[in-house]
Parts: sequence; C-alpha cells; structure tokens
Amino acid sequence: MRSTDEAGAQPAAPSIPSPQNQAPALPSTATGDAGTSGHPAFVFGKHRITPASEGVLDLPVASLSTGTPVSIPLRVLHGSRPGPTMFVSAAIHGDEIIGAEIIRRLRRRLNRRAIAGTVLLVPVVNVFGFLNHERTMPDRRDLNRSFPGSGRGSLATQVANTFYRKIIKRCSFGIDIHSAAAHRYNLPQIRVAAGDPHLLELAMAFGAPAVVEASLRPGSMRAIAQQQGVDMLLLEAGEALRFDEFSIRVGLAGIMRVMAKLGMIEDADIPGTAAVPAHTTRSLWLRAPVGGIARLTRLSGALIRKGDRLGTVGDILGEHAHALLSPIDGIVIGHTNLPVVNQGDALLHIAEVLQIDSAEQRMDSITGALLSSDLLDEDEVV
Repeated sequence: MRSTDEAGAQPAAPSIPSPQNQAPALPSTATGDAGTSGHPAFVFGKHRITPASEGVLDLPVASLSTGTPVSIPLRVLHGSRPGPTMFVSAAIHGDEIIGAEIIRRLRRRLNRRAIAGTVLLVPVVNVFGFLNHERTMPDRRDLNRSFPGSGRGSLATQVANTFYRKIIKRCSFGIDIHSAAAHRYNLPQIRVAAGDPHLLELAMAFGAPAVVEASLRPGSMRAIAQQQGVDMLLLEAGEALRFDEFSIRVGLAGIMRVMAKLGMIEDADIPGTAAVPAHTTRSLWLRAPVGGIARLTRLSGALIRKGDRLGTVGDILGEHAHALLSPIDGIVIGHTNLPVVNQGDALLHIAEVLQIDSAEQRMDSITGALLSSDLLDEDEVV
C-alpha cells in the first residue's frame, strides 16, 4: 500500500520517458529548493518538483465498492523560470475523452526547460465515468455542477471539493476541455464568461473557429474558479467517446498559443497561424418541428444566412418533410449525429455572426493552417 502525503498526493509509477528534445523526467520526490536562476521548487504536499523537471503524482479521491482506491492522474511540469501556474483538465464528464488526447500531445511537445511557470496536467478528472464510458459519476450526479463540493457530501461533491482545493486554488489560470454529449458533435469553440475583456483577449488568442460569450452556470468549475479569482477558458470540441483530428489539433495549438500569450513559452514553434475566430454573444438551437428522420444538409462549421435551408425532418419514407430554415446569420457550432429524432429534439446549434463574409475566410484560414501543420506525433494513429 502506498502512503499518502499531507496534500493527498501519492507517488505513482515511474514517468514515461520524455521526447528527445526534453530533459528526462524526474520523480515527484526530487529534492532541491531552487535552480541556478533562483526559481524555487514547486511544492505539492511533501513532494518537491525541482525547476525544469516533472512530477508524476496520483491525487486520491475515493474508493470503489471493493475497497480499491481511485486516484486522479496528475503531471506537474515545473519550468526553469518563474511564471504563472496553470492547469489543463479534461474528462470532468467521463465520456468526453478527447481532452485526454489533447493533454497527452501537449505533454510531449512542452519542453520543461523552456517553460516559465508551472503547468498542472489533469487528463481525467471523472475517473469513474472515464472507466465506465459514462458522462456522470456513479451517484448519477454531474461533476461539473457539484463545485465547490464538500469533504463529507456525495461522491461527486467530494471529488469536486478535492479538485477545487488541490488544483484550482493552486493556480492563477486554467483551461478545461469538453466535448459534445453522446450522438452530438461540437465545432471546436471557446466558451468564456461574458463581460471580461482579459478573458476575451485570451479566448481570441486561442484561435478556435468560434468564441462564445455566455453566463456561468452555478456549481460549475468555471463559476467556482471565478469566485476564487482564477481565470478560465472552456474548450468545447468534438464528440463524446470519439477522437477527431481537427478538434485535437485546434485544442493543442490553442493551448500553446494561450501559454505564449501568458509568457510561459515562446510562440515561435507553435504550428499554424491563428486566425481571428467568429465571436458571438448569442446562440440558439434549431429543433425538430415533428418527430421522424432528420436529414441535415449543413453541419458544424457551415456559414449560413437567415432563411437558408439546412435540411428536413420527415417520416421514414421521406414524405411529409418539414424544411429546416436558419432563423439567423451565423455559423453552425454543433449538430446531432443521430438522425432518428422526436419532436423538439435539438438538431443544429447556431451561433449568430454579424460579419458573415469575413467569417468564411477565417474558417478557411483556420482549417488550412491546422491540417497542413506538423501537430501529429511521429507515432500517431488516430
């Protein structure tokens, strides 16, 4: 049995060897208070991660019915120079697995010797849902509505409270990665709290196809982070239980751009050229007017104008079809992948775009830059 330190962190298995352009990873128990520049070690409980090294930790959160302990995997990349402390997290909904792949690639590309500050990588927050391919926790609660949580509440509130105390409160900035629910797809987009110019600047620097300003939801990670004074961006990209290369590349390049904006890394080695995203403060769902079979002709990423025909909903044989018309000028930022629909089901998520002509050029620029870049690992199979 492994002992637990005062911060609730346990040493994990030996770290995976780093790429050739990085220094070998050091164990989380590496000692030494500071590097030659005077940059202090990053202390996590009893563990000290020295400058330009990596801490490989497990963050205990609960136990299974068999008594088997469950921990959140955590990697701490502590740079060689002072700078911000940020976290990048994924799979707070257990079926939103795409963020784990984005974080895996990010870890391979970051050179700890070149980082200013510290990066906490959390590829799977909802370990229970991740193992079971389910969105929620075993108690059927939404972990992203359970913050700040409680040390003695339900399982979801206990996990939320651990993440809040051990991760969020240690950082000044964070990026949380999500995907659409089952049978839906989201165009890569940044969600940002409305009315915050600094966050909007970082969101635009990320370079996703769209930036959506919206109010924060009570109990969410972003809401509690804001109360704690921790700035956060939320990336929505792709589909539950699936990887797609475009979304992964958008996420990886975007995180690196934000790190460069914060002064944590140099921007010279970030592939692709960031275009100005489509910015919106209003979006709506186009819903099925009747039950039947949805046949969509415009999907995520499509630039549309008010009155454009986006598809039809009709019976199985295609009779009595009802046309789906766009109510606004905008960009499709989400769509259903399930053609069998009931009346009222959400079919297309449309973000209003006021400058539709320039938005089309921006989409082409983003897509071309990412798909022609070298963001794939040499051993990548997706």
